[in-house]
Amino acid sequence: MPGSIRNSTRNTRNSTRNRARTRGSGLSKVLAAVAVVATVAAAAAQEPASETALERSLAQLRHVVGGWDVVTEMLNPDGTVAGSASGTYDFEWAVPGRVVRGISEIPELGQRSAILFFVDEARAEIEMVSVGADGRLWRMRGPLGGETRTTEEYATADGGTGQLRFTRYAVSADRFESKMEWTDDGGATWHPGNHQVFVRRVVAR
Repeated sequence: MPGSIRNSTRNTRNSTRNRARTRGSGLSKVLAAVAVVATVAAAAAQEPASETALERSLAQLRHVVGGWDVVTEMLNPDGTVAGSASGTYDFEWAVPGRVVRGISEIPELGQRSAILFFVDEARAEIEMVSVGADGRLWRMRGPLGGETRTTEEYATADGGTGQLRFTRYAVSADRFESKMEWTDDGGATWHPGNHQVFVRRVVAR
């Protein structure tokens, strides 16, 4: 994972053509890995406006428990689709009402990650952490009740920094969409990374 980040960031600084190639290699894997962190953290259905931010975030935990089928589209710099991959997300309670644990798998990208999803009341944040086979820990955090999550800045090979940002939208009880964007200039410019569609898996009876 660290090598993928360094290579993709170096390419994105060189040219638009290099950015497009990166979408199908290193950066696409980074985006998919971090999507594990972000998408589930924002997977709640719409909640009444009268609810507090904490209540909305706790509702997100309840909502995400279960299985989801997901299609991830990797995007070119102009927003067109460079490729797609199918995967699954499965979650259950670790601490009922407070902490969710889960597994994300995207076979076509060779990714399997373990996840913890929880609310940090002291910091007024909702957070999810994810770790894959490479041992790299990803953290994505946002304000309680919010729709956007960001990673911490990470160092790039050329001495700069990169960051990823996730936003969810078109939310319903059993379906939602999300987009991941990336920046290598401190947030002055955000570029399209991927688009995902999550559909709750129907359990056969």
